[in-house]
Amino acid sequence: MAHINLLPWREELRQERQQQFISAIVAGLVFAGIALYGAVWYADGLLAQQAERNQYLKTEHAKLDLRIIEIKTLEAQRNKLIGQMDVINELQISRPKVVKVFDALVRSVPDGIHLDKVERRGEILTLNGVAQSNARVSVFMRGLDDNAEFDEPKLNIVQRTSTADDAIRQFTLKTMESKPKKEGVN
Repeated sequence: MAHINLLPWREELRQERQQQFISAIVAGLVFAGIALYGAVWYADGLLAQQAERNQYLKTEHAKLDLRIIEIKTLEAQRNKLIGQMDVINELQISRPKVVKVFDALVRSVPDGIHLDKVERRGEILTLNGVAQSNARVSVFMRGLDDNAEFDEPKLNIVQRTSTADDAIRQFTLKTMESKPKKEGVN
């Protein structure tokens, strides 16, 4: 009978399987390294994209901040102009007021009263004059009270003075100008 030794064949098969196992492990490690490198590369790409987006947002935010500052300055200028327009409108409305007040004052002075001094401070008129009697001063005050251009006439002083002709009364009277009526403002 022939004698066959099967041990080298089994040994070769074992070595071949061991080499296949080592090759599979090396291939797995290479594949894992490539996959890890790909994952890191992908994550770096995402981080770079996010950094770009962040930088874009920062620049846009800075632009918006500049626009906000510009808007605030424009609003301040607008408010200033509106204030100036209001002053101009008030002046336009009150411009004929002085003429109306003096016209109404002339029309309200009855016979027997002579005004020496008319002083205007703001909306307060101080009238100094002489009258023939207290009744004339009273009629003058009623006339001012009835006139739409004046509000709240108040008598401060009435003094009797004697002259060669007749006794006269010196008086001081204060009254407020009425507020001008606002017309349609554009």
